[in-house]
Amino acid sequence: MQSSRQAAETATFQSFANCYLREVDAGTPVTHRTPGGPVNGIEWALPRQQSMLRAEITSTSLCGPQHFGRLWIKATSDTAWRPSEPLSALHLLIHEAYRQIEEGRPETSRTETLRSFELELLVRVLDSYQQMALYLDKATPAPRGEGHFIEAEQSLVFGHWQHPTPKSRQGMTFWQQERYAPELRGQFQLHYFAAKHADIREASARGLQASEIIRSGLGACADQLDIASDECLIPMHPLQAEALLFDPDVQAMQRDGQLRHLGPAGSLFTATSSVRTVYSADSEWMLKFSLPVRITNSVRINRRPELEAGVAMAKLMQGIGFAARFTNFRIIEDPAYITLDMPGREESGFEVILRENPFRGDGARGIVTLAALTADPLPGDLSRLERIIRKLAAKSGDGISNTALAWFRHYLACAVEPLIRLYDEHGVALEAHQQNSLLNIRAGYPTASYYRDNQGFYLSENHRGRLAAYVPETETIASLYFSDAEIRDRFAYYLIVNQVFSVISRIGHDGLCDEGILLVTLRAHLEDCAATMSGAGRDFARHVLDLPTITSKANLTTRLFDVDELQSSSGHGLYRSVPNPLRVPIALAAPRADHAIAS
Repeated sequence: MQSSRQAAETATFQSFANCYLREVDAGTPVTHRTPGGPVNGIEWALPRQQSMLRAEITSTSLCGPQHFGRLWIKATSDTAWRPSEPLSALHLLIHEAYRQIEEGRPETSRTETLRSFELELLVRVLDSYQQMALYLDKATPAPRGEGHFIEAEQSLVFGHWQHPTPKSRQGMTFWQQERYAPELRGQFQLHYFAAKHADIREASARGLQASEIIRSGLGACADQLDIASDECLIPMHPLQAEALLFDPDVQAMQRDGQLRHLGPAGSLFTATSSVRTVYSADSEWMLKFSLPVRITNSVRINRRPELEAGVAMAKLMQGIGFAARFTNFRIIEDPAYITLDMPGREESGFEVILRENPFRGDGARGIVTLAALTADPLPGDLSRLERIIRKLAAKSGDGISNTALAWFRHYLACAVEPLIRLYDEHGVALEAHQQNSLLNIRAGYPTASYYRDNQGFYLSENHRGRLAAYVPETETIASLYFSDAEIRDRFAYYLIVNQVFSVISRIGHDGLCDEGILLVTLRAHLEDCAATMSGAGRDFARHVLDLPTITSKANLTTRLFDVDELQSSSGHGLYRSVPNPLRVPIALAAPRADHAIAS
């Protein structure tokens, strides 16, 4: 069995190489001869380094990541291949990508900007690798039962396969990791500040304001904090609190008596998979903070429009009554926020989002994020999804493949169809990637799905009048309304490419059911959606079914140019078209249901 270091190296190369395949060079399929016999692989020409790189493919996928094994390299002028270590091979791919980019650029651009980008990317790759190795050393096996919400949240030791540096976290020291990294399962109290009511901005879609919810959540502890009648409490993540205390504007407010740092208080919290959203089994609320940490692509900041969007969308979902008709799907709302206003600053750093917490007591049992369900297993273990399906098959006697197919159909019914119907009926699409999406698997088969994230709402311009009638403030929130053409592309990436294709490839890699059968099943499901819907959802389903390409996120390209995607002025450069796996011959075997439905 691989050591933690070896497993981390393999996973680091695998995530980077899959991004390289999609965004830089698809390579050439080859058969590589080894003393043990021929193996299938992929070959990349590295002409700017006068060399060739080959990677053994140990498991293929039509719609997800390829799994790589041994690596070999040779000079272009040689005939003999020699083994390569994963990180050495990865360094070659990084260097080749930048040598391609620099061709035709001015000399100063080559020697200065691109070189700094290259070194920055290499630093992040190594940081991601080191984090993986640490988390693998500390990892605990997945539970043999259905598991618990926070256990699944904290089990993602490898990160997302479509990111070249899935576990990079710049700004969190090694000693802070023990307490604040979800994978290490540390617990901590929140820090509290007392601010004057006049300096507070807050909003809520519930009966209580955010400040009242916060004080109520502290219980008797609030009385011990000695809050004046003209003050209210702002909770803060300890890392953010430390950063804020070095802010000159914050220091000035403290000197003027407008703000007081009260220190840690209250219940213990622990990090969820996003790092900056924290959870306590005893609290009715999760809290989402800004953090002074660059996680994968971006420094994580709660922007003012996101705070307002959470409240507006909570009002909208209550107004349209979608949850009452689709009881197998629920949006976890972010219905309240609080922050400290500072003159001349759009955000102060004190922005706190209050997210409802339905996962308390028995409600936390069997709730699993899709990212945990589809993640590669720890060395020597089964994936979480494989264990579930094998257990169901043993109980029912229906066989592994049939059980996997039945599980997939249950999943489509509760995690995919409701989202397309929400878009079809109301013009609301969700950024439903695998980390934002959760399943209830207490019964083994999925029975309900959940969506979270106030950053991930796309409202259709064509539905603006009806939606604004429910919640007028949606029209004043930046970047909330989009054209349907843009929504279709992004929705296709987040729901289909990022989420559904990850489920299909996980089942395929685990040998539970052929990917082709699952793609046919997905096509049939989308055909049914297109046949039974009459609006934006129908158009979306046809968009995914009929086009030869589908939109995917260009995470490696983003990293090659050191772009913070959350601060990028153009979202278009973050996405690109890739071949649509639903157009491969075996998937096209699914029958098409053509129905003329009026728009």
